[in-house]
Amino acid sequence: MHVQDVFLKGTKNWGKKSADNQNCSADNTHHIYLPAIFLGPDKDKVEVSPKAKAKNWRWWLLLLLFTVLTLSGQTVGTLLGRFYFVHGGNSTWLLTLIPASGVVLVIPLLLLLPSASQRRPSSIKFAGISIILGLLGTGYNLMYNYGIRYLPVSTFSLLSSTGLAFNAVFAYFLNSQKFTPYIFNSVLILTLAAVLLGVHSDGGSASSKKYPLALTLTLASSVLVGFILSLTQLTIQKILKAKTLAIVLEMTLWTGVVTALACIVGLFASGQWRGLHEEFVGFDRGRVSYLMTLIWIGVSWQVSSVGFFGLIYSISSLFANVIATVGLPLVPIFGVVFFHEKMEGVKVVALLMAVLGFANYMFQHYLDDSRERNAAHPLMEVRHDHSTVVSV
Repeated sequence: MHVQDVFLKGTKNWGKKSADNQNCSADNTHHIYLPAIFLGPDKDKVEVSPKAKAKNWRWWLLLLLFTVLTLSGQTVGTLLGRFYFVHGGNSTWLLTLIPASGVVLVIPLLLLLPSASQRRPSSIKFAGISIILGLLGTGYNLMYNYGIRYLPVSTFSLLSSTGLAFNAVFAYFLNSQKFTPYIFNSVLILTLAAVLLGVHSDGGSASSKKYPLALTLTLASSVLVGFILSLTQLTIQKILKAKTLAIVLEMTLWTGVVTALACIVGLFASGQWRGLHEEFVGFDRGRVSYLMTLIWIGVSWQVSSVGFFGLIYSISSLFANVIATVGLPLVPIFGVVFFHEKMEGVKVVALLMAVLGFANYMFQHYLDDSRERNAAHPLMEVRHDHSTVVSV
C-alpha cells in the first residue's frame, strides 16, 4: 500500500464532526481529530515553542541572579560586620542603621524598571506594611549584630541557621507551604550542616560576660527572621497581591526607610552616638578604612536584600531562606582567611552538606517546572481508530 493510500484512508472522514464533538464542552474545550500519520514516528514527543523556552530560560536566569545577589551580599556583609567589630567598632545601633541606609540603592532600580502595570495598593496599606515589617526588621538586625559582635563566626552561623527550621514551621501555617520529600530533605540536611558547623566551633568570644546574652539574642533573631520571612511572603502574595517586581521593590524601599528611622532613634536614645567620633578616629585600620567598611556594609546588605526579596517574590520565603543557609558555610571558610579561625575538615563537610541540601530543593523545583510545562501543552489522547484528539 502506498503512502498516498494510507493518507487518503486516514483522512477519509477528517473534518466531519464526530458525535462527541458536536458542541464545545462546558469549559470551551474543542476536540480536533488528527490522523495518527500526521504525528510521525515521534508522536509521543511534544515540542516546546521557542517563546515558552525563552520564558523558561529567563525565569531560571532571574532565579540565578537573585541567588548570586543573596549569597554574595550576605557573605560580604557578615564578614565586614565582623571586621568592623574586630578593629575597633562598638556601636550595634550604627551597624543596624548602615544596612537600612543602603535602601537608597533601590531608587535607581525603581526608575529603571518599567512602571507597574497593576494598580498600586493604597498608601495606607503600604504605610501599615512598612511600619510593621520595618520595626520587626529593626529588632532582628539589632539582635543579629549583637550576636555577630560577641560570638565567634562559626558559633554565630550555627545559631543563625536554626532560622530555616523556624521559617519552615511558620511557612507551613502562614503560607500553606507543601513539604515534599525533597524539600523536607533539603531543610533537614541544611539544618544538620549548620549544626555540624557550630558544634565543632570554639566557644570563646571577645567578651565572655556577654556570651550567654549573645547566644540568647542570636537564637531569638533566628525565630524572628523565620516569622518575618513568612509574613513578607504573605504580604506580597495575599495583601499586596504583587504581580510585578516594582511593587516588591517599592515595599523594600519603604520598609528600609522605617527601619532606618527606628535605628536613628535607637542610636540617639542609647547614647551610642557620643562615641562615634572616637570610634572613627581610633579605628585600627584608619579613617578611610572605617568609612569604606561602613559604606560597603550598607551596599552588600542591600544587594542581599534585593536578591532575598526577589527570591520570595519568585518562589517562596522558605526557598529564600534555603539560599541564605547555603551561604552560611561560606562565612567560616572566609573567616579562616580573614580572621585566622581554625579550619577543620568538618567545615568542609558542612559546606558539602549545604550543597547537597540545596540540590534537593532545586531538584524539586525542576520537577515542578517540568509538570507545569507539560500541563501547559495540549493533551494528546490516542484513539482506537488511530487518530489523535488534541484538546485546545
